[in-house]
Amino acid sequence: MTAIEEQWARFFRWGPYGMLALSTPLAFLTRDELMTPVEQRVAVPVLAAALALQLLRSARRVPDALYFWTRTALVFTLSWLNPLFGMYAVISYFDAGRLLPYRWGVAGALANAVTLAGSQIGGLPPADGIGWVAFGAVLALHVVLLLIFANLGKREDERAEAKTAMIEELERTNARLEQALNENASLQAQLLVQAREAGVNDERRRLAAEIHDTIAQGLAGIITQLQAASDTTDTGTSRAHVQRAAGLARESLREARRSVHNLAPAHLEHDTLPEALEKIVTTHPTARLTITGTVEPLHDEIEATLLRIAQEALANATRHAAARRIGVTLSYMDDEVTLDVRDDGRGFARPTRGFGLNGMRERAERVLGTLEIESEPGQGTAVSARVPLVRHA
Repeated sequence: MTAIEEQWARFFRWGPYGMLALSTPLAFLTRDELMTPVEQRVAVPVLAAALALQLLRSARRVPDALYFWTRTALVFTLSWLNPLFGMYAVISYFDAGRLLPYRWGVAGALANAVTLAGSQIGGLPPADGIGWVAFGAVLALHVVLLLIFANLGKREDERAEAKTAMIEELERTNARLEQALNENASLQAQLLVQAREAGVNDERRRLAAEIHDTIAQGLAGIITQLQAASDTTDTGTSRAHVQRAAGLARESLREARRSVHNLAPAHLEHDTLPEALEKIVTTHPTARLTITGTVEPLHDEIEATLLRIAQEALANATRHAAARRIGVTLSYMDDEVTLDVRDDGRGFARPTRGFGLNGMRERAERVLGTLEIESEPGQGTAVSARVPLVRHA
């Protein structure tokens, strides 16, 4: 188990306890303002049941589905009594897909979205028409984001399957090379597995950062606006706050869509690699594209790697090098594909972070390729990537 997987395991084990430990004192401090005496008395056994459920789960005495749906019912009841208990439902966004099959996981997350939306508007049921509008807006945001990220997770699984197919093709290639060159097949297989694990971990880290930025910042602003709307008695002021919340929701949705599209280059969705490169090169007036060798359909990961390297190299040549001429050459050979990007810009003596050179090198190495960079001040820059020619399955 990798370090990241161990951290996720600890989160799933202790996260529910943390949510309960955080929400319970807040609910206790606000009990007189948000709860009737009867609700306070009812909350005690419900809270005890939630804690007992978590202890049984830690002892592995509760099946996944029974645990998830029982917890969903308990958190809904608690947040109905006091909306601050709603933060206990946040954990469901992370473990629904882990505890339930895909479709049931989406349904379970949506069920908890109702609890969260009610909590964020100050409790269920909404007190008036504005409250219902706020509840509908927040719930709609939750639903949209959940569906987007559920699809994102599904696509990540599909990408993992594609990586597996690529690895299998590379293993067959290594077997043929072993017969000709008498190489060590077990070492090659180990390198492939390591490359796959590095790619998966990199993608998880990127997704974690994207999810944090889009959801955390967007929801914080929306909650602030909706709380302000519910705190005022002036209809015009309340409507203005709701409109600001809607604007924040739209912005968050755009950011979420951007995260989804970044999973794979959009240029390759309908075009081959040479066609996609041609379209990218045409956006740089000083760049020219040359194709050599026999064009073949490559594995999706190989094409995505070469396209991303070309985009980064062209961006560097335009933004940082102030190049007047840029030459891009894509060459198909017997067992490898090379991509060369050369410019006549200002060049550099030592690479800097701003050039993104490490990122290009890591992309090439991820598919068992190499990347070389040659540059001198005033003499331009040459970026050369070499990757295995792995045909599309």
